[in-house]
Amino acid sequence: MGGSAGEPPCCTGPRRRSCWRSGLLGSSGSGGAKPGVANAASIAVLPLLNESGDADQQYFSDGISEDLITALSQFPGLKVIGRASTFQFRESKEDSRSIGAKLGVARLLEGSVRRIGEVVRISAELIDTADGSTQWSARYDRPYRDLFALQDEITHSVTASIRTKLLPGGHSAAQSDRPPGGSLEAYTDLLQGRFYQRLNTEAGVRKAIEYYTKATQLDPHYALAWSRLANAWTDMSVSVLEAAPAKEARGKAREAVDRAVALSPDLADAHATRGYLLQFGDFNWREAEAEYGRAAELAPYNAGAKFFLGNLRATFGDLESAIDLTRQAIAADPLIIENHVWLATYLVGLNRLDEAERSVGRAIELQSDAGGSYFLLTVIEVLRGRAQAALDAAQKASPGPVQLAALALARQIANDRRGADNALRTLVDKHAELAASVIADIYAQRNDADATFEWLDRAVRNRDSGLLSLLYDPFLLRYRDDPRFAALCRKLGLPVPGESRVKT
Repeated sequence: MGGSAGEPPCCTGPRRRSCWRSGLLGSSGSGGAKPGVANAASIAVLPLLNESGDADQQYFSDGISEDLITALSQFPGLKVIGRASTFQFRESKEDSRSIGAKLGVARLLEGSVRRIGEVVRISAELIDTADGSTQWSARYDRPYRDLFALQDEITHSVTASIRTKLLPGGHSAAQSDRPPGGSLEAYTDLLQGRFYQRLNTEAGVRKAIEYYTKATQLDPHYALAWSRLANAWTDMSVSVLEAAPAKEARGKAREAVDRAVALSPDLADAHATRGYLLQFGDFNWREAEAEYGRAAELAPYNAGAKFFLGNLRATFGDLESAIDLTRQAIAADPLIIENHVWLATYLVGLNRLDEAERSVGRAIELQSDAGGSYFLLTVIEVLRGRAQAALDAAQKASPGPVQLAALALARQIANDRRGADNALRTLVDKHAELAASVIADIYAQRNDADATFEWLDRAVRNRDSGLLSLLYDPFLLRYRDDPRFAALCRKLGLPVPGESRVKT
């Protein structure tokens, strides 16, 4: 996870080494999204413009924007679009009607932040997306030390302007990004850490760890800072480090997230982060599922928790539940490319190829150069037996291991055995540690059972989280009746196809 509880874990930190296996290498981007139907009680907080004259203050205006998203999301009945989608419209030249249609909301909150020294100026407007009219606007000049009170004032003003007609009373479990001791320095360090973690680089995550650590030192009771620190260490263990260093990083993540949960048992972010660690760091699927479920209960607006809860359900072979939860995540954050591709992945697992193609198509609409999406499109065409269409898709895939895998699959059904062998050989020579599970896929397509299971065993040794798709991978499921498949499921703690699922 990165940022508030409403953000998917997969959206921060270096991309996990298994994600490309399902075509998940494209970064989020706006573009040809189809207009949505706006719920009257719906709002999107666009990133507040940084007008401080200092690019280094971007983290600050972003943090204010995210805090407003978190605060507004806690009103039952109010649909609030997640950060990953709204931040794609940073400095967008599109009008409010167009943005509202793409996000499917009736209102936009937009404005600017200017911080000079110890003074903060925030200007904000609430815009009706139907006609572009301003429903409410205000400008605030406050000492920086009053920042938290200022955020509360803006949130209250916005919700007051729409609550009478549209919102019932009450709140979900309170979630906050603020340190309990009120330290603005600790809060600033949290914002800095969040900013660097989202750079999706090893250097960025290491810098984030420094800032999160400083925040916990300034306020040892700052549960969210401990949760973010755990999340960053999990990123390192899953995406960057190997062997003993990775194990050490998981240990640090475990200590930090345990501290976060102990300090704030109702903090959704902490439970989601623990789920992330259990799922991708420990391969402890059942406990990860419970943690994501708890996060979703505490923060019903949490698109990330719903997405990963769906991912765990798919891991256990419950694809219908996975599809439903992923669609809920898409409704909450409609412009995250990865969610559309994962939805397509689950549909492929049910052999609903036409629906899967439409979902991949939506990802490509959102970002036309999202080469990772073309890997899954290649798989769809391979399963249909359409050799030329598969090759066309493979040639558009992201260069590197993604494209090599796609070409190995596409050329195999095109009867270009030499080309398929060359692509596979290069993949093995250059990316064996990264790509063990997908290499197993390629051998499964070739009906080479022994090589398939040799590479699956290697994937287990590498802690390749591509193994999460074992029960819905159309190539590997060809061997569902092989005793070695059942043995692998048991080793991973997954249900064995054909055996009773009543067990708990």
